[in-house]
Amino acid sequence: MVIRPSLPQDAEAIALLSSQLGYPVSASQVAALQVSLLRHPDHLVLVAEDEEGKVRGWVHVFISRRVFVLPFAELGGIVVEQAQRRSGIGSAMLARAEQWASEAGCSIFRIRSNTRRLDADRFYRAAGYELSKTQSVFEKTLARVSHSGGV
Repeated sequence: MVIRPSLPQDAEAIALLSSQLGYPVSASQVAALQVSLLRHPDHLVLVAEDEEGKVRGWVHVFISRRVFVLPFAELGGIVVEQAQRRSGIGSAMLARAEQWASEAGCSIFRIRSNTRRLDADRFYRAAGYELSKTQSVFEKTLARVSHSGGV
């Protein structure tokens, strides 16, 4: 297994893996988001590729900045192909994300996970994470304003 930075040609695999967790997205949407995210040095997207070159998982980590706390790393998402789960791929990708965050100067790595994802809860606890708080998440759909040159 090779863990490497994601490339534009990984968009289809990332989209397929995302749909396995209930986040349907097209390869073209992933490609556009990748281009946007990877312009920023505060974001990292890695993929896990098997010996045949097939992407079996991905992880996104970014540095979160607030006006009232020191910057910390935050998991944007992590997915391992369903048939490959519990094989060590997720742990290896998470470790690489943590290493990147540490090298970027972050002393905290934060993960937000839906309380319904019990397997994810066990995975994160096994990786040494502790529940630090529970919260409500509020959303509001906004009208899109078109800007040229970005997502």
